[in-house]
Amino acid sequence: MFVRSIQRELELWLRGAHRKPLILRGARQVGKTTAVQIFSRQFRQFLSFNLERKEDRDLFDRDQSFDTLVKALFFSRNCSVAERSTLIFIDEIQNSEQAVSALRYFYEEAPEIAVIAAGSLLEVMIDTYRSSFPVGRVEFAYMHPLTFREFLTAKGESAALEAFDTVPLPDYANTALRNLFHTYVLLGGMPEVIQRHVERDDLSELSAIYESLMASYIDDAGKYAHGRSAFQVLRHTIETAPLESGTRIQFQGFGNSAYRSREVGEALRTIERAMLLHLLYPVTGHELPLLPNRKRSPRLLFLDVGLMNYRARLQASLLEVADLNDLYRGRITEQIVGQELLARSSRRQEPPVFWVREKNQSQAEVDFVLPYNGQVVPVEVKSGSSGRLRSLHQYVAQSGCTTALRLYAGPLRVDSLETPAGHPFRLLSLPYFLAAQIEQYLAWMENG
Repeated sequence: MFVRSIQRELELWLRGAHRKPLILRGARQVGKTTAVQIFSRQFRQFLSFNLERKEDRDLFDRDQSFDTLVKALFFSRNCSVAERSTLIFIDEIQNSEQAVSALRYFYEEAPEIAVIAAGSLLEVMIDTYRSSFPVGRVEFAYMHPLTFREFLTAKGESAALEAFDTVPLPDYANTALRNLFHTYVLLGGMPEVIQRHVERDDLSELSAIYESLMASYIDDAGKYAHGRSAFQVLRHTIETAPLESGTRIQFQGFGNSAYRSREVGEALRTIERAMLLHLLYPVTGHELPLLPNRKRSPRLLFLDVGLMNYRARLQASLLEVADLNDLYRGRITEQIVGQELLARSSRRQEPPVFWVREKNQSQAEVDFVLPYNGQVVPVEVKSGSSGRLRSLHQYVAQSGCTTALRLYAGPLRVDSLETPAGHPFRLLSLPYFLAAQIEQYLAWMENG
């Protein structure tokens, strides 16, 4: 039960002057329940309910007043209503519309009680519960698979963690962090996988965990599929999504299927609400706000790079590769960079976007564009030298920006360059494993 970065957000939430019940959102098996259990240690009373169990669900589904509900909850756990140091945790809350509705009354009538709810399929059920969902009376936080920083913490790599947090990165730490990052990319960030890796460093033992995780996601599809044909499309989409991660996709015939665009689109959006994947859409402009163009084909980002590797049977190849971008046509680096960028904030869910120029005989694509201090910074994920960053040069020339960023297999460096048309800019090059630290390094470069 290693500590996750969400713990800090939970502490801030608890101390908030206008605290509301917190809904912890995230895919199944990313560690939501464990995080709350660790957080609960500071309370004198912890009332935990799992609404997949009928006896817990029935507590909420009775026809009763809110005051009676609260008394029933405390009575069921032999706890005192008068104890102020109490945390109530309602897990798998999507199984009871009445429980979802009760969050409103915890905020309005019992704000002194700390309440956290979670549910792996809550995202899918929100539309169903639209009339009873307590909009404006709850807060949200998001959990993802372990980030690289959390991986270092889980492994007890204190020296590597200190170097990772040091800006700029000490030269002597580059090789060690790169090797640890390769291990992280190999395994991914699913908590059960990392826990087993920490206990027994044996890759052969992990296949059963990956398989179990994928099977659980497919089983869940049966819970929100309307009919057998919809279930078949959802199943195909979940099984195929890891193989398509890091690429721009077409809905029609997704994954070499015969499924129509509408069927696949509905399936992908449903799976996205379950937070198993994200569809990243392109922008064509260069200014804030970055408005994704949803008429263009998106890039798919799957939940976890480890599951991606397992489904693609790439784990053996990863053991030997020196540059991650050389493997699987660069998809792994696009996946892990996107995964790290997405997990930077636990209070906002903002999938990154990328830039495209799609004109006759003049196509270009920049892997990510990020807002920073009122500017838009282009980010390329590459292995080549700076001179081969053609799309990045096109973006800089068109936008007039003065800063660009490259994530690659090399060391930290800053270069002063010019586009072919003579526009000057500075290129910040970071090793892949510093993707989550982009803002810190941009600030360092500006102040250096």
